[in-house]
This record gives sequence, structure tokens and C-alpha cells, in this order.
Amino acid sequence: MTILETYDEERIKRSLSAVSQLLTPADGEELKRSARVVKYRRNEIIYRENEQPTRLLCLVNGKVKIYRDGIGGRSLINRVLRPVQYFGYRAYLAREPYVTAAAAFEESVLVEFLMADVCKVMERNAGLTAFFMQELAVDLGIADRRIVSLTQKHVRGRLAEALLHLVDVYGIDSEGILSAQISREDMASLSNMTTSNAIRTLSEFADEGMLAVHGRTIKFVDMKRLERTSLYG
Repeated sequence: MTILETYDEERIKRSLSAVSQLLTPADGEELKRSARVVKYRRNEIIYRENEQPTRLLCLVNGKVKIYRDGIGGRSLINRVLRPVQYFGYRAYLAREPYVTAAAAFEESVLVEFLMADVCKVMERNAGLTAFFMQELAVDLGIADRRIVSLTQKHVRGRLAEALLHLVDVYGIDSEGILSAQISREDMASLSNMTTSNAIRTLSEFADEGMLAVHGRTIKFVDMKRLERTSLYG
């Protein structure tokens, strides 16, 4: 973790525009005094399970995963984040330790605010409060849908859904290549399966013409068939 003394301030302002437009000048100045810009290396931990939350985190560049450690050293990725998304604040509002951990998928830049200062502004700013209520509601919907997927779908359906989720979050380029490089271990954690099962199922999808896989690069060849596999296994 590195605190950056200088980072493209205009880029940060653009990134935070959805929130900044809800703030009065006084509110904006208060949060600006609370803010710091931090750079995380690839795979570096941002926060751990059971730590006490103190910060509102905003990803402005890079990719982040939210996950929980499970039995036997396996972990389950709850969701993945892209710029610009806020996270890390639910536990503070619930007055409990973190029940998840967060780490950088790749080198990432975050803006971090002290939650105590954010809450002061929320107490007098209904627009900001409504914004974070909506963010929490979206996250809850994602969690509810994943519960059904992870407990009821066959491994093929789970992996297909995980791949489609990555497309939804990070997108693909003009050639159909996923705009993120995900390790087999992380793919397995996102699909709630062993790494060996993830590797084998990815190979099956490639053999069936749905994907082309080269290392961590994934090209989507037949999206319709992958969507059917997500639904029916």
C-alpha cells in the first residue's frame, strides 16, 4: 500500500462526480479533508475479515475482489468491482467487523474517506444517504441472486454464470476478449468450485466452441450458448 502524494486530481474528480454533485460546497470540503489516495499492488489485501471498519473506499482505477475465506483454505468471491464503485462501508453502518475481505485483482488506486466524517455529512444530506442506500440495495440483489446460483446450479452452470458476470462487470473488446485477466484460482472462487474443476470446465467450454482460452486471456466465441449453459447447465 502506498499513499500517493500526487495523482491525477481531475481524473479523481471525474470519477467521484456521481457523489460530488450531491454535495454542498461545505460538504465537499469536509470530505476532501478526510480523503486520501492509496495505491494497492496486485493481490495486496485492502482489508481483512474481522477487522474493524473505519473507511469508505472508492475504486477509481484497477480491479478489486470481495471474498470470504472458507473451509480447507478455499475462498469464495462474493463479487468483483470496477471503477467507479464504493465498498467497505456496510460493516461500519452495521456496527460490526468486516465479514468479508477485499484485495486488488491488479494494481489499483482507491480514494479512502473516514466513515465518521462521511456519516456526519449523511446526517444532513438526504441525497447522499439515498445514494448509498441504493448502492447497498444493488449489492444485496447481487448477493441474493448468487445464493441461488451457488447452491442450486451444476458446476457448468455456475462457471458459465461467473463468466457472464465478469463480462457484465468488465466488458469485452471488439474481438470478444474479456477486459480482465483472472487466475484459475479466482475463477474457481467466483464459481464456488475447486481449481481443478474450474480448469476442466473451462477446457470443456473451449472444446465446445463457447470460449477460446490462452493463459489468463479469455475470448468469448458463442455468448448465446454460454447463456444457455448458465441457465440449464
